Amino acid sequence: MTALRPAVFLDRDGVLNAVVWRDGKAASPRTVEELRIEPDALAALTTLKAAGYLLLVVTNQPDVSRGLMSHLALDTLHDRLFQALPVDDIAACRHDNADACNCRKPKPGLILGMAARHGVDLYGDQDRDIQCGQAAGCRTILLDRTYNSGRAADADHTLETLSQTISVIVGPPTLATAK
Repeated sequence: MTALRPAVFLDRDGVLNAVVWRDGKAASPRTVEELRIEPDALAALTTLKAAGYLLLVVTNQPDVSRGLMSHLALDTLHDRLFQALPVDDIAACRHDNADACNCRKPKPGLILGMAARHGVDLYGDQDRDIQCGQAAGCRTILLDRTYNSGRAADADHTLETLSQTISVIVGPPTLATAK
């Protein structure tokens, strides 16, 4: 029997990469050219990776089901994310609400499918991310963004940056771990 590694689940858009604004609404990037990594994502994920965490991304990508983005374009975006950040795996729900699947957040199918063997934390930037994590039995962290302020997400923690989550997940630095 192998020892289980702790894992952290992360939403993609608004957490790891910046959202794209379309018609005044926060949306997912559809092309590699639109993909912009959040400024603190690399440092935060590198710290979590060094602490021994699996970094697992769960993301709703309904533009595939809506015909606004191809499967290949989504896979290409994820390949670029793998190149830019030390993530271990990405699971994407490519359905829209009308598809009534079990993987679209806030349903926990993505998390349960990837995390059957891991104790996990989840942090995201939308109510549905937090609800998904709670449904899967995870501790949750909401990243407070301009487009989600004032929402009543019942997250375990609400923070402003990905970097701030390190002390919540790993614990504060000690003299032995501080550099």
